[in-house]
Amino acid sequence: MTELIEFINRFAVLDSETEQAILDCFKTEVYEKNEFILEEGKICTKVSFIKSGLVRRFYMNDGQEITNWLYYNNQWLTSATSFFDQKPSFENLQACEKTELYSLSYADEQRLLEYPIFAKFHISLLRQYLASFNEFHHKYKLMNAHEKYSYLLTHFPEIIKKAKLKYIASILDVSQETLSRIRASIN
Repeated sequence: MTELIEFINRFAVLDSETEQAILDCFKTEVYEKNEFILEEGKICTKVSFIKSGLVRRFYMNDGQEITNWLYYNNQWLTSATSFFDQKPSFENLQACEKTELYSLSYADEQRLLEYPIFAKFHISLLRQYLASFNEFHHKYKLMNAHEKYSYLLTHFPEIIKKAKLKYIASILDVSQETLSRIRASIN
């Protein structure tokens, strides 16, 4: 769990007691390609740090899968509303390839929040993610499809490298044919 500890230490330097508690609470999980980590209608019981792999967040709309985002190494993954409020999820989380996670249950998260250093990390991470999410969505809504693709290429190259074109097209809200034309114009 070296990657996880190193990530946390960037926000709040861990003492040995807090680090051991983290190691005791996080569990390693492996999901095969196409395996669901969370299905719509079920309560999200964990937050996970991706050691390796690719995970797709999507929902169903009139029988069509709409991909919201793709997550990869060293990113955090959960269905926030479902996890924090412990209510059924409106979205799915699915491994796009073999994926290894370090997962923390809701109960263990509550336990770790009793450790001041972990609580500091938790607050710092949430603040950063909320600010980044807000800024990203503001910028992203103002972009056309070509600009969105260029933005992904620059800021999230792993998505472009690893994801199926249909998932990228869904994130951009364009057809696969339009995505192919955008890619051709850039190359």
